[in-house]
Amino acid sequence: MSNNKKTLTTGSGIPVGDNQNSLTAGHNGPGLIQDFHLLEKLAHFNRERIPERVVHAKGAGAFGYFEVTNDEISKYTKADFLSEKGKRTDMFARFSTVAGELGYPDTVRDPRGFALKFYTEEGNYDLVGNNTPVFFIRDAIKFPDFIHTQKRRPSGLKDPNMVWDFWSLSPESLHQITYLHGDRGIPATFRHMNGYGSHTYKWVNDTGEAFWVKYHFVSDQGVHALDTDLADELAGKNPDYHREDLYTSIDKEDFPSWTLYVQIIPYEDYKTYKWDIFDVTKTVSKEDYPRIEVGKMVLNQNPGNHFADVEQAALTPGNLVPGIEASPDKMLQGRIFSYGDTHRYRLGANHQQIPVNRPKNESTSYQRDGYMRVDGNGGNTPVYEPNSENGPTEDPTKKINPFEVYGEADSVGYDSEDHYTQPGNLYRLMSADERTRLVQNFADHMRPVESDEIKLRQIEHFYKADPEWGQRVAQELGLSVPESVK
Repeated sequence: MSNNKKTLTTGSGIPVGDNQNSLTAGHNGPGLIQDFHLLEKLAHFNRERIPERVVHAKGAGAFGYFEVTNDEISKYTKADFLSEKGKRTDMFARFSTVAGELGYPDTVRDPRGFALKFYTEEGNYDLVGNNTPVFFIRDAIKFPDFIHTQKRRPSGLKDPNMVWDFWSLSPESLHQITYLHGDRGIPATFRHMNGYGSHTYKWVNDTGEAFWVKYHFVSDQGVHALDTDLADELAGKNPDYHREDLYTSIDKEDFPSWTLYVQIIPYEDYKTYKWDIFDVTKTVSKEDYPRIEVGKMVLNQNPGNHFADVEQAALTPGNLVPGIEASPDKMLQGRIFSYGDTHRYRLGANHQQIPVNRPKNESTSYQRDGYMRVDGNGGNTPVYEPNSENGPTEDPTKKINPFEVYGEADSVGYDSEDHYTQPGNLYRLMSADERTRLVQNFADHMRPVESDEIKLRQIEHFYKADPEWGQRVAQELGLSVPESVK
């Protein structure tokens, strides 16, 4: 036997004399409270599971880099990591399902999270999107209600009645659920799906000129999906199918990559464009604003430890670097608070010190104390600002680009209630076979719903988007489109 083995210690580095038998009074006990090693071992074990994410609980991640391929991008944004062709920035990506818990199968019909952290010279920039360009709702105040419908009833069981009850009462969800029930609804792998920023963001260049921007990460592997039967089979045979595929491909040095394109929208166009560009249930036409290539994202390093790097990863759309700013999108505005608050609950106030979340540049804030402070806590430097001790001060050149706000303070909806034109256009873009599969997927998902009222309410939305669509789903469910909507 080798004599080079390390000695087992406690968390404080104290050597452990016996790791097989606890301290007791005699052979039969009772146990002694002085057995610090036993207490520490059990107490740590009891805390090995941090609270899982409320949404996007199950995911996989990898490290890599982003490289700029277009010299022209700097004329739209002063973001340093996009400043010149050939510039590389280290990054981390996390892909996930949305509704299920940690143990859920990877191959369910569900949107996929597409969350990216760029370790830039000016701090961490996070882009937290999905594999679809739109979302179910457009105001953050509805988000808890929506997610509750995707989870479980107080009985502990899933319930399609509440899913379709909510969707049928929220017609703005029609565009997203059409994507979800279409051929791209179950990605073949994380590598074979596109990613989108979903929201509109604002870019600002060196001269203070502002533009609106939409992000599109296009898979260089191509976009491929699973049919429902194969997805169900894989869910039973290998519930970690997508996580395993990502890990294995990187391990074999078959590094997945995506090409980033953006749509640049002149600042004043938001006032006159035919769609509200701040409504996340709508897309902006590529014919009106063609995509411009920005760069390439490559994932080439697996996590050293899944818990340390993936479970403890904390990404928030509030992490915006100079040159990239938020838009008035109501969902984005709510997410900027919600994501950071979630991380403070799950991981603690000092979660930015965890290696996967730690910025590349030095953090020089006046935030002190709190659980798990491990960086020296600022030493004896000032804990307030302004101060006379040469502490860090603000840089006025990094202020956000000013924008005009107007109107009465009130709880108001979006101006447009047209929830049917874009989903109808999406339906009509599909081939005949795609439309047949879409109708079948909707019917199969709605069939367990007990209430015909809920089914008919949803069929009404399909019909308003395209009469054929509504009639076909109704027929599959043995129902008729209500005369009131024909």
